[in-house]
Amino acid sequence: MKSSTTILAIASWASCGIVAAKPIDDHKPALLHGLQIEDLDSYSPPFYPSPWMNPRAEGWEDAYQKARDFVSQLTLLEKVNLTTGVGWQNGPCVGNTGSVPRLGFKGLCLQDSPQGVRFADYVSAFTSSQMAAATFDKTVLYERGVAMAQEHKGKGITVQLGPVAGPMGRAPEGGRNWEGFSPDPVLNGIAMAETIKGMQDTGVVACAKHYVGNEQEHFRQTGEAADHGYIIAESISSNIDDRTMHEMYLWPFADAVRAGVGSFMCSYNQINNSYGCQNSHTLNKLLKSELGFQGFVMSDWQAQHSGVSSALAGLDMTMPGDTVFDSGFSFWGSNLTIAVLNGTVPEWRIDDMAMRIMAAYFKVGLTIEDQPDVNFNSWTFDTYGYKYFYSKQDYEKVNWHVDVRANHAKQIRETAAKGTVLLKNVDGALPLKQPHFVAVVGEDAGPNPKGPNGCADRGCDEGTLAMGWGSGTTQFPFLVTPDSAIQAKVLEYGGRYESIFDNYDGSAISALVSQPDATCIVFGNADSGEGYITVDGNWGDRNNLTLWQNADEVIRNVSSLCNNTIVVLHTVGPVLLNDYYEHPNITAIVWAGLPGEESGNALVDILWGSVNPAGRTPFTWGKSREDYGTDVMYVPNNGNQAPQQLFSEGIFLDYRHFDQAGIDPIYEFGHGLSYTTFSYTDLRVVKKHARPYRPTTGNTIQAPVIGPLPSQFLSDYQFPSDFKYIPTYIYPYLNSTESLRAASEDPQYGSTAFIPPHALDGNPQPLNPAGDPVTSGGNSMLYDELYEVTAKITNTGGLAGDEVVQLYVNLGGDNPPRQLRAFDRMHLLPGESKTFRANLTRRDLSNWDVKTQNWRVIKSAKEVYVGRSSRDLPLRARLEAW
Repeated sequence: MKSSTTILAIASWASCGIVAAKPIDDHKPALLHGLQIEDLDSYSPPFYPSPWMNPRAEGWEDAYQKARDFVSQLTLLEKVNLTTGVGWQNGPCVGNTGSVPRLGFKGLCLQDSPQGVRFADYVSAFTSSQMAAATFDKTVLYERGVAMAQEHKGKGITVQLGPVAGPMGRAPEGGRNWEGFSPDPVLNGIAMAETIKGMQDTGVVACAKHYVGNEQEHFRQTGEAADHGYIIAESISSNIDDRTMHEMYLWPFADAVRAGVGSFMCSYNQINNSYGCQNSHTLNKLLKSELGFQGFVMSDWQAQHSGVSSALAGLDMTMPGDTVFDSGFSFWGSNLTIAVLNGTVPEWRIDDMAMRIMAAYFKVGLTIEDQPDVNFNSWTFDTYGYKYFYSKQDYEKVNWHVDVRANHAKQIRETAAKGTVLLKNVDGALPLKQPHFVAVVGEDAGPNPKGPNGCADRGCDEGTLAMGWGSGTTQFPFLVTPDSAIQAKVLEYGGRYESIFDNYDGSAISALVSQPDATCIVFGNADSGEGYITVDGNWGDRNNLTLWQNADEVIRNVSSLCNNTIVVLHTVGPVLLNDYYEHPNITAIVWAGLPGEESGNALVDILWGSVNPAGRTPFTWGKSREDYGTDVMYVPNNGNQAPQQLFSEGIFLDYRHFDQAGIDPIYEFGHGLSYTTFSYTDLRVVKKHARPYRPTTGNTIQAPVIGPLPSQFLSDYQFPSDFKYIPTYIYPYLNSTESLRAASEDPQYGSTAFIPPHALDGNPQPLNPAGDPVTSGGNSMLYDELYEVTAKITNTGGLAGDEVVQLYVNLGGDNPPRQLRAFDRMHLLPGESKTFRANLTRRDLSNWDVKTQNWRVIKSAKEVYVGRSSRDLPLRARLEAW
C-alpha cells in the first residue's frame, strides 16, 4: 500500500500539476466541434496569484491573530494535515481533516446537511431551505440556522456543510433546488446571510455551497454519466457571461461573504470550461479578490481534479482527501508536501491555506482547549464499531447516541406552517371549521411502508414526501404524516374520517369521495434529489413537471366527484396544474413544500386555521414547461467531450423571464393568500445623501510567510518508522525521498515551467477596484443607502395575520421589468396599521459593467413598487435621479 502511494507522488504530481494547471493559453478561443469557446462566453480567464488573507478585514481581525499565533507553531507536515482530508470512511464524519496532536488540535469534522445532521441518530428533520425561504421571514431563517447548528455542535461537528445557494434554481427540474432557497438572487442572498449568522453565532462554521453554476445533476461527474450510458471526457460546463454571473449567481454568495461565512465549497461542474475547484477566475478573482472572502475553500467530495493547479487557483482544503473514495491516493497529502518543498506551491500559499482554515475555526468562537469530541459515527448506528471504518481497524465505542433535538420540533412545526403557501381559496373554503365527514385521498398523505428512513438517503418516493433525496438529507426521528394528524384533528371534535392511499384504485376512491357532504383533501407530490441516486427513472433532476404516483389523475378523479376538493401539494418546486387549478370543485390549493418531521401537524395548523397562512411561493408556477425558458440538459451536446450548458437566458430567470416575455403564470413569484385582508397606502420615497462611488485603489500587503521555514532535511518528511499505518488513510508523509527528487527534476518541464504566470508571486498586489480594503462582500460603497421607502400596511379583515410586504424595482434599460430588492413579514391585528420600511442601496440599483469591471447605476428612469407579490403591486413611485 505504501509503495503505491510513492508512485502517485511522482506520477500524479506531473500529470495533475502540468496538464491540469495550465489554463487555456493566451486568451485564445478553443474549439468545441467548430464552436468558438469565446463566442459562447465559456472561457475562464486566469487570475493569479491566489489572494492571501487580509489582517485588517473587518470582523476577522481577532480570528486572524489567533490563527497566526497557531499557524506560526506548525511544521510543514502539520499545515498539510490541516488542508487534506484523511480519506472517505477514515473518520467519524463525512469529512475529517488531519490533526495536530502536538498542539492538542483534533482536526475538523465536516458533516452534511442543509436540512439537519446526516448519518446520525437522535437528530431533527428540519424543513427544506426552499420552504424556509417561503416564509419570507428573516427571524425564522436565523432561528432555523441556530437550531440546526445546535444539533451539529451537539454531535461534535465543527463545519456544517450548508447553506446552499447553488443550485439557485435556474431550471425548475433541477434535482437539488429544494436544498437551496429560491431562483431570486435577493431572497436567496438574504436567506443565506440569515442562516449563516444563525449557524456561526452558535459556534459552528457554516459552508456556502455549491460554488458556482451547479444547476443540474446530469453530467456533473463523468462516473455518474457512465453509469447512465454516457461517456464524456469531463464534467458539464456551465457557461455564464460576466454580467449574469455578478447579478444572478454570485449575488447570494456575496451576501454569504458579507455575513462572515467561514467556508465555501466549490462545485463538481466546470464554469466556462474550467473546473470549479481549480478555476482561478471564480476562486481567486471573484471570491477572494473582489468579494474579499477570508475563510477557506474546500472541494466538494471528489470534485478536485488536480494537485498544484488547484492549490494555486485558490483551493484551500481537499475533501474527503482521496482522489477516489477509499483509494488511498490523494492529489494533496504527501503530494502537497512535495509541492512546497520543490517550489511549485510557494510557502506563503500553504501558510495562507492553514491561516484561512484556522481563522474560520476561531471566528465562530471555537478554541483548541474546548474543542468538542465527535460522539457519533457516520458509517454505523451501532454503539461499537471500527474507528477506521473502511479498513476495519480499532474496534471501539463509536456512537454515544446523544439526543440533540431539544425542543426543535416546535420550531420545525412553526417554520413549516409559516412556509405553507395558500395558492387558491374560493369563498372561504379554508380554514375548515368542523366538517362532519373528511375524506383524505392520496399516497402522499400516508406513511412509507418501509418507514420514514426505509430508503437510504431518502432515495425513493413512497408515502408522504417531507424531504428530497441525497446528501442533503437527515434521519427522521419521527414523521407525522398528514393522515395521522388530520385523523387526530377530526376525531378530536367527533367527526368522521376515512382515507385511501392507493393512487391506482380509482373505483375505491370514487366510491369514497362521491358520498354526500364529503370534504375531500387530496394529496400529490413531486420529488427530486442528488445525482448519485435515480428514483423512478429520475436521475437526480426531475424528468418533467408533473406530479408523481399518478397523483394528477387522482386529483382529476376526486375533483370531478367531490364539490369541496382541497388539493395539498408536497413538491420540490413548481408542477403543472393546468388540468385542474381552475376546476370549480377545487376550492383550495395548498403548497406544503418539504416540511420535515412535523409535516402533518403543520398542515393541520393551516387547514383548521390555528395559523393564518402567510407563506409566499419562492418560485413561479408556469402553465407549461416551455414557459420557463430554461431546462435541464438531459443528453450531452458535445460528443464525448464536456457538455456545454449555455446560460443564454442571462439574468432573466423565473419571474424575471415571465415578466420580460409577457407570459402569464398560474401563480406568480411571491404569491400567497391569507385568511384576512390587507391594504397598502401612503408610499413615500426619500432620497438620501450618499458619497459618490469610487473604485478601490492601492495594494495588498506582501504575502506573509508564517512560522519557521520548512526543514531541508528530506528525511524529516518520511513516514515515521514507529507510526501505525492505517490502510487508505491519507498522510502528509513521504514514503521515500526519491518521490521528491523525481518530482523536482522533471526533464521536460523543470520544477516550475508549467506554473501559470504570476501564480508564485507573493509581492503586494493591486486591490480589486470592485473590492474593498477592509469590508467583505465587495466595495463598501455598494452598501451605501440611496433611498428610504416606506408604506402603510393595514389589516382590513377580521383575523390577526401576517403580511409579507415585497419591494421591487425597475432599473430601466435592458433590465427585467421588476426585481425583488426587499421584503418584510409583518404581524397585524384586525384594524392595526404598521409602517413597512426598506432602504435601497447602491448595489440594489446598480448593474455590472463588463467593460469597466465594476458596478454602476445606469442613466435611465427607475421605479419602485410595493405590494403582495411580483405582479400584485398596488403602490409605485418614480425614483428621483442620481
